[in-house]
Amino acid sequence: MTSAATMFDNHTTSDQEVFDSLDAFLAYIEKRAYRMALLAVGQHADAIDILQDAMMKLVTNYGDRPGNEWRPLFYRILNNRITDWHRQQKSRSRLFFWRTTKNEDDSDELCEQVPDEKMDAPAQALNKVIQQQDMLQTIEKLPLKQQQCFLLRSWEGLSVAETADIMGCSQGSVKTHFFRAVQKLKAVLEEQHDIVI
Repeated sequence: MTSAATMFDNHTTSDQEVFDSLDAFLAYIEKRAYRMALLAVGQHADAIDILQDAMMKLVTNYGDRPGNEWRPLFYRILNNRITDWHRQQKSRSRLFFWRTTKNEDDSDELCEQVPDEKMDAPAQALNKVIQQQDMLQTIEKLPLKQQQCFLLRSWEGLSVAETADIMGCSQGSVKTHFFRAVQKLKAVLEEQHDIVI
């Protein structure tokens, strides 16, 4: 039996962690922020643009702030950029309803799937990859608020208060969004993979 916690690359930092330079902070957060943006928008180029915009805004507007404030500020900026992108896509889809928004030739994978060398059998490795793909697809299909809440709370390890501040909603809303996201992910594990959590 596989636990849900081992399925994701869960890197958390303590709330007291302070970075010496803005460059070190951006290098530290770049990959996870990219994954978050990619899951939210589904396209590599758009995710890179959103990530770069968020990083530039942090550097230009908040670079002089203390290092312990950068993380919540960055995720607030990133969340706002993702929300803006979705609004733009909605407007474009209304204006250009005959065009598709996804490029059918775009075959970029969300994450590289490399089997763990410690796996006993190829079947187990394949099963793990399938579970991860199913979970990532489920995360992609979550409503935006639930998706962002889940990623901030689970993948980034932010507190309820920090997540509420970043998302611009109440702590109760964060708890509700997180609970609903976890329930959907749990249902996928139970229904498709017979994993009981």
